[in-house]
Amino acid sequence: MTTETAYQSASRHLLALARAELASGDLRQASEKGWGAAAQMVKAVAEQRGWEHQSHAALYSAVRRLRVNHRNEDIRRWFQVAGSLHTNFYENWEEYGSIEEGLNDVERLVDALEPLLS
Repeated sequence: MTTETAYQSASRHLLALARAELASGDLRQASEKGWGAAAQMVKAVAEQRGWEHQSHAALYSAVRRLRVNHRNEDIRRWFQVAGSLHTNFYENWEEYGSIEEGLNDVERLVDALEPLLS
């Protein structure tokens, strides 16, 4: 299994776990797993392209490059939503509906980036 495939697999797994955590009412864990799903898919694409991806700053840089290269502003927006989910893990200020909507955006991001791995 290649590293990018491992990141891709982890992304899908974390997204499924995030949905399960949301259903059980653990909003903090749902939030963090949503962030993880987004970060892992960005790592998959960055790894394939030989881009740095070992820090938050590197992930945001990769997202900026993807947004420009693919002329898709949604990539940036969806990743920023994932970043707000990551913040919620620490702050715990979001409500169920906001987390659910955030996970929907993470799924859109994952769905948009996954075909770039083929």
